[in-house]
Amino acid sequence: MTIAEKVIYLDHAATTPMRPEVLDAMMPYFTADFGNPSSIYTIGQEARKALDDARERIARILGARMSEIVFTSGGTESDNAALKGVAFALKSLGNHIITTAIEHHAVLHTCYQLEQFGFDVTYLPVDEYGRVDSRDVSAAITDKTILVSVMMANNEIGTVQPIGEIARHVKAEADRRGRSILMHTDAVQAAGFLDINVRELGVDLLSLSAHKIYGPKGVGLLYIRRGTPFDEQNAGGGQERQRRSGTENVPGIVGFGEALRLAAQEREANSAHCIQLRERLTQGIFETIDGVKLNGHPAHRLPNNVNLSFRGVEGEPVLLGLDFTGICASSGSACSSASLEPSHVLLAIGLTAEMAQGSLRFTIGHENTDADIDYVLSILPDMIAKLRAMPSLSAAR
Repeated sequence: MTIAEKVIYLDHAATTPMRPEVLDAMMPYFTADFGNPSSIYTIGQEARKALDDARERIARILGARMSEIVFTSGGTESDNAALKGVAFALKSLGNHIITTAIEHHAVLHTCYQLEQFGFDVTYLPVDEYGRVDSRDVSAAITDKTILVSVMMANNEIGTVQPIGEIARHVKAEADRRGRSILMHTDAVQAAGFLDINVRELGVDLLSLSAHKIYGPKGVGLLYIRRGTPFDEQNAGGGQERQRRSGTENVPGIVGFGEALRLAAQEREANSAHCIQLRERLTQGIFETIDGVKLNGHPAHRLPNNVNLSFRGVEGEPVLLGLDFTGICASSGSACSSASLEPSHVLLAIGLTAEMAQGSLRFTIGHENTDADIDYVLSILPDMIAKLRAMPSLSAAR
């Protein structure tokens, strides 16, 4: 608990609080309906029905078939499974993978691992806003390319990629070469704000995570289009149609289904709410603090994301000061927040190491209010001014 009496949570890209409706949907499957969905007796089959109902609900929202939904432990496993499952299934046909320099570490580190197994990976650059050019993707394709992985929305700077356009370019180039090239997108941050209909996007694989949309931690999914070559990464009892063995997390999956239903139902209203608060926060900061840079695309960005670099300060003391006053924010990806290295995303869009280390990320949720934003604006300018006035930081400037 912080020193402050009230906590203002502005780190929804890291995780979100579970909605009461989600917890209510999950509760029976922790207690009375606890059966293993692979068991043939009644309580097992009741769990199976709950699993199937959640799968059907999620598939309908994604525009997918039920059989194309594979439940996992979260976004990291989904990304790992997508890349490794396809890479090893298609290794006899090619060994080239294309991704971008600003992917989540779940994709980047998986690519580094695959390079140790003889795969060749191209890491495409992005522009100053974090966007990749679909023509650059096409130009990087070779006769050995088997997979392209581009995240739908960046977890740090909020930039949204033109996934549908990229997928069309990839498929057109694949057709021209007379070969199959698969398209994966990490849509973990996009759910709840963007249309993630897999048919309209034209992707073959798509990763999601429940805890980013007010669902439980420890559950995610990987959409795998029917007919996609895929080597299972979890061997065992053959659950999830032989693609991900292990007893299914029934309460988590039920919660995921409810969270995604609510997110889809409230997407437009929640996006509008977050945009209003995002603009209030951004405008207020630029009016009261000089030497500030907005990171990410000014228009093609997630409705709730504000990523800023402050000249002459480091992010960590600002975060500690905000925490002391009851404000939760971030300096980048929650998965690498303990690292002292500057963000690979911010470096990729051209920031210096000093500016990258002086970055803050505020990500807004549906429960935030105008009063929350105004409180941040009452605290942050004075805090930045005091930090800039400190002799050690002044000398560094």
